[in-house]
Amino acid sequence: MGESAASSTNYLVPDLLVPGLRLVFCGTAPSTKSAAEKSYYAKPGNRFWPTLHQTGITPRRFLPSEYPQLLDLGIGLTDLCKVHCGTDAQLPDNAFDADAFLAKIEHYQPKIVAFTSKNAGREVLNRHPDYGLQPERIGSNSTTRLFVLPSPSGLATKFFDIRVWQLLADTIAEKSGG
Repeated sequence: MGESAASSTNYLVPDLLVPGLRLVFCGTAPSTKSAAEKSYYAKPGNRFWPTLHQTGITPRRFLPSEYPQLLDLGIGLTDLCKVHCGTDAQLPDNAFDADAFLAKIEHYQPKIVAFTSKNAGREVLNRHPDYGLQPERIGSNSTTRLFVLPSPSGLATKFFDIRVWQLLADTIAEKSGG
């Protein structure tokens, strides 16, 4: 783990991961705005923060710079690409590091990982996923469930569907409420 810990200093936006989180959101890569601000989902027009509040995943709308406070709610954040920024089309070939992502998830063992786009889900699942809860799990004890969401990016407006995000919120409530 020492090598990945050392490389984490090169991350454009640091991981927000601790053991036992109830939910981790995983995107593809930070936008140029997110990288500049060192905050997740910072680009104006991105629906991530308003959607978390609207669906009840968070009790209020957080600012991108407040992302570390999500840990208090049992929520973490990461990306498949930690050292490049931009849209998926702007990233270099092989920018996504699914192996490093899987190692992090096996180490931290969150209850659910929610990919914030089909592209992110496809990179890890090695198939074209539908939205929603996936049959695959991650972890030595298959502890982590996987969920694919429509991208909240302003560039993906035609694909955005808050109902899938609400399904995630309902799934989290079921898992934590009994």
